[in-house]
Amino acid sequence: MEQRYEELSAQLSLPEVVNDREKYQKAGKALSDIETPVMKFRELKQVKQGLDDARAMLADPDMKDMAEEEIASLTPRETALEDEIKVLLLPKDPNDEKNVVLEIRAGTGGDEASLFAAEIFRMYQRFAEQHHWKIELMSMSESGVGGFKEVIAIIEGDRVYSQMKWESGVHRVQRVPATETQGRVHTSAVTVAVLPEAEDVDVKIEAKDLRIDTFCSSGPGGQSVNTTYSAVRITHLPTGTVVSCQDEKSQIKNRDKGMRVLRSRLYEMEAARQNAEYAKERKSQVGTGDRSEKIRTYNFPQNRLTDHRIGLTLHQLDLVMEGRLQPLVDALITHYQAEQLKADSSQAA
Repeated sequence: MEQRYEELSAQLSLPEVVNDREKYQKAGKALSDIETPVMKFRELKQVKQGLDDARAMLADPDMKDMAEEEIASLTPRETALEDEIKVLLLPKDPNDEKNVVLEIRAGTGGDEASLFAAEIFRMYQRFAEQHHWKIELMSMSESGVGGFKEVIAIIEGDRVYSQMKWESGVHRVQRVPATETQGRVHTSAVTVAVLPEAEDVDVKIEAKDLRIDTFCSSGPGGQSVNTTYSAVRITHLPTGTVVSCQDEKSQIKNRDKGMRVLRSRLYEMEAARQNAEYAKERKSQVGTGDRSEKIRTYNFPQNRLTDHRIGLTLHQLDLVMEGRLQPLVDALITHYQAEQLKADSSQAA
């Protein structure tokens, strides 16, 4: 990897690369991808050289105390760097760089579930704002109490999937609903699906496999609502997958948005079918990965959030609902990396 790093660094100074934007960007990205582990490796080599020099000085009585101090300070750094490099060399999820399609649906609990679905969506909006990501609404179906029966959006930005992939599953809420007169705690649930957004090159969709229907959009939107056929429903005939989009007033824009969602759903289906190894790896990250699995409980009376996959409990639910998800995300990433390292160690043994 270090040799490759040096080759790429040299390439970036060549006139034929500098003057070719595509080549320059490609080489620059490849360099960036391996820069951190290479820098850590170079630091490790310096630390090892320092330890070798210090051990050589142990034989000199005048230098022994200084050598022992040097060894005592460098040894823990050597171990820490080796551990960091092991993590950096773990296999990367090929989808980590992608944008995501976020789908939230109210589950058991009726109106209360729809209200919680709206709150979960707001939580992700806040989380996206903290990362300077862009959220683009695709479609939503509102409930009579101001919640969401369903909401679908695309989140665009830097490495969105790497952070958001942990959110797929059933999110359970325990609290006293506003409509509850006797103060009893109710349990409701919403399902969250996070799909890596597929590009044209990821999924090939034939025009003959699509049925596209147009209809009048509903909900807020001014005079064009219920008068123009701007809403679009796309059916992928081979799989029966149906996507609707009515957020835009333009039929063309709704069709383009719908195709983005359709590609991502088909990509997920194909990946699950073809890549058994990846599915197995995903299983170690988030349990079965099945959307029916309960991944998290939000207990409002006790201001408590529990992630059942890693047994983590935080008594700061109020902060999490404001989008401060990073402690949860970091804990899940750390857990997954530890599981991967254990698996690699077992295979090596």
